[in-house]
Amino acid sequence: MAYTTAAEPSDVNLAEMERLISAERRSRNAFVVLVGDHFEDADSAASLIVELLEEQGFSVDAVVSTGAVKREIRKALDTAVVGGADLVVTLGGVGVGPRAKTPEATRKVLDTRVHGLEQAIRASGLAAGILEVGLSRGLAGVSGQTVIVNLAETREAIRDGMATAGPLVAHVLDDLCRWSV
Repeated sequence: MAYTTAAEPSDVNLAEMERLISAERRSRNAFVVLVGDHFEDADSAASLIVELLEEQGFSVDAVVSTGAVKREIRKALDTAVVGGADLVVTLGGVGVGPRAKTPEATRKVLDTRVHGLEQAIRASGLAAGILEVGLSRGLAGVSGQTVIVNLAETREAIRDGMATAGPLVAHVLDDLCRWSV
């Protein structure tokens, strides 16, 4: 192996370092979708998720509400992806009831599922005793350059889900930036 001992890095190394630094400095934006009409307090859930996202370095572009209808959920997801959101978080509609349609709508939008992220959210929820998270059918994955994560709508599920998903989502977004053309 040949090593260089030059005092200054090469132009290639400088360009790569500059790209990595700018990717880290780039502010990331999020879009939140509240699904259904069964929130205990939709304003409280929206405030909580916005606060948690901002703590993780995201600026929240919008918080929208949709009915528990696949077409409406998918339209909100498509709008966020086309609008260039880095992260879309859905709250609600991930259980087993007849109105829980978020996973089906999300599946149609995703290019790639990230099963490890889904499993981590469920495992963390179960470990914390949050049954609606452990039994969630929520999905996580990538659509274009956007990460989409489905969370249950309770305050406990939102807190635990964001604590678990945050570092993993950051890693996925870094990978997407690293490999984008």
